[in-house]
Amino acid sequence: MLKKLPVEHDVETKKVLKKLASAHRALAELKGVAATIPNENILINTLGLQEAKDSSAIENIITTHDDVYKAGLNFEGIKSLSAKEVQNYISALKKGFALISKNKLLTNNDIIEIQSELEKNRAGFRKLPGTALKNATTGETVYTPPQEYSEIMDLMTNLESFINDDTMSEFDPLVKMAIIHYQFESIHPFYDGNGRTGRIINVLYLVMKDLLNLPVLYLSRYIIQNKGTYYKLLQEVRETGNWENWLLYMLDGVEQISKETIILIGKIRELIFEYKYLLRNNYKFYSQDLLNNLFKHPYTKIEFLENDLDISRITAAKYLNELAKGGILLKQKLGTGNYYINQKLMNLLTM
Repeated sequence: MLKKLPVEHDVETKKVLKKLASAHRALAELKGVAATIPNENILINTLGLQEAKDSSAIENIITTHDDVYKAGLNFEGIKSLSAKEVQNYISALKKGFALISKNKLLTNNDIIEIQSELEKNRAGFRKLPGTALKNATTGETVYTPPQEYSEIMDLMTNLESFINDDTMSEFDPLVKMAIIHYQFESIHPFYDGNGRTGRIINVLYLVMKDLLNLPVLYLSRYIIQNKGTYYKLLQEVRETGNWENWLLYMLDGVEQISKETIILIGKIRELIFEYKYLLRNNYKFYSQDLLNNLFKHPYTKIEFLENDLDISRITAAKYLNELAKGGILLKQKLGTGNYYINQKLMNLLTM
């Protein structure tokens, strides 16, 4: 039977404390580097979509970067359901960020809103028994989460308190994030979308605790690379109550992905400066808003430019076509519309 939080014994072992120090260093550096990008939407859109794609892939929703960005253009005739699901993920992430930015709280109602945006339904917490987590290969039941609605509600109310009330536990916020993730996935409160909702909660919790200003640390790539270990260690805590390996795994993920993201943001920043120099020296219509648009939307279109720069459709088309002619953007046709790819940025995002 799943126990309520807080965890009753001290899980911050010597190994965990040592790992905490290096994870915090990397995370603090990431927070600083992220602040050097002038427009926050650039990172939320680019890194967020990367996370959305990877997080969905963990649940075997497989798509390509090309399909994902095309889906974001909202052209008629886009049929990729997987890409649409990935777009729903970025939408749910943004909604969650907006909800916690108001008052630095993450309530059960917020979690339901995030899952609803993700799954495009309003089923809420599970009310019917019958949910079991099975081995994808053998089909055998690995874990049976709480079945009764009253127990799910009781555990989620307890988790909500643990997330928001720091007096319940003196553990480090990164340790608490790992505990929250374990507890949420073990309650498994929804019929669908538990894994992806849980991974959104991870990064929102770091923002709540001021360890990040923006939701830019995404652990899904790390989990994909170590997927077997992820499920094995979750199950180990359930069966043995041994937290150390699970905590070390999650802290290692925070450190590793922080370092990778620092490098990526540095490269994005260099590319922004390169484009700024090119545009300012070669195009009379250069503006900061134009530059932001090209990085906020790696795949852009006339309507995006119209809205961001408050210009006419004819002017927006002229700007984009000139940039394509100069090799700054790659012009592509889709149905009756055109879209324009920032190819150098896409090369960074798909490395």
